[in-house]
Amino acid sequence: MISSGGTTGRPKGVQITNRVIETMNAIFWATMPIEAPPVHLMVAPMTHAAGVSSFPLLPYGGTNIFMGTSDPGAILAAIETHKVTHVYMPPTLIYILLAHPDIGKHDYSSLRRLIYASAPMSVDKLVEAIKVFGPVLTQTYGQAEACMIATVFSREDHVAALETNKRHRLASCGRISPLMRLEVMSDDGRILPRGERGEIVLRGGLIMAGYYKNSQATAEASAFGWHHTGDIGVIDEDGFVYIVDRKKDMIISGGFNVFPSEVEQVLWSHPAVQDCAVIGVPDEKWGEAVKAVVELKPGAKANADELIALAKDRLGGVKAPKTIDFTAALPRSPVGKVLKKDLRATYWADRERKI
Repeated sequence: MISSGGTTGRPKGVQITNRVIETMNAIFWATMPIEAPPVHLMVAPMTHAAGVSSFPLLPYGGTNIFMGTSDPGAILAAIETHKVTHVYMPPTLIYILLAHPDIGKHDYSSLRRLIYASAPMSVDKLVEAIKVFGPVLTQTYGQAEACMIATVFSREDHVAALETNKRHRLASCGRISPLMRLEVMSDDGRILPRGERGEIVLRGGLIMAGYYKNSQATAEASAFGWHHTGDIGVIDEDGFVYIVDRKKDMIISGGFNVFPSEVEQVLWSHPAVQDCAVIGVPDEKWGEAVKAVVELKPGAKANADELIALAKDRLGGVKAPKTIDFTAALPRSPVGKVLKKDLRATYWADRERKI
């Protein structure tokens, strides 16, 4: 029994079977072959993806190094000290490490896989991470209900995207994993063709048995015989999957659909921005207005006008934030996901959001 992420509502108990773990291990071994006894640095909570990442490593004589601190300097030093081969991190932690003054002081050549997941990652910061840590970045996509590896964007895929001038592909979460099926579905249950946006749905051995004592939520999540992820996505002609955004995070402003992740990618590209979250807030004219909440790098400076101008230049006036708030730290879950529901609660107090 594990907990759902709780980023869009109250967390639910997710029932995970032996078959789920067996399937996850098999997919890991097929897509991320283990070349030598691994050394795994556990920097995120072991109750979620970091702990699950250890399962396929242990049968190969894996060693787990448990960090007793979340200090980014200590994490960077530990990679060199313990000759770490595998580590899982949410993107927000990678951003913090990249901005740390000690980032260039250590040897990361032991790394074979730096697995990142749990949230979309800035393409610009991903390129920076590859330069710093080497061609070891590997992305997986899953959720508590579909354990960790429904898609894989391998280290080789990352390198190929850069070498073949397909940088846009770095915004994907990879291709469908073996032993799994993934499609994009309309609200009325139709499987949509490549290139069309819809909800990402899954079938296969990674899918949970159901939500604990919550038959209604289980039925909703398994409508039309597929597991519904709640993520809006699209599959390109080469089979790469792109997550557009969480269905519940979509902003409807003046009748236009605005996907926050698209705006966040632009704001992340600003050299002063460490992390950000884009949400919809009440607006008398537009129904919802686009707002960005921005966390700057330590010692960096930026103002709202320049960030709004950057977004307008890249995306146009409809998608650009109308306002920007700055914060010392965004609210995050124990696994590093930004809690947009907590951000929205401040602005939607005593108001009902229709999404």
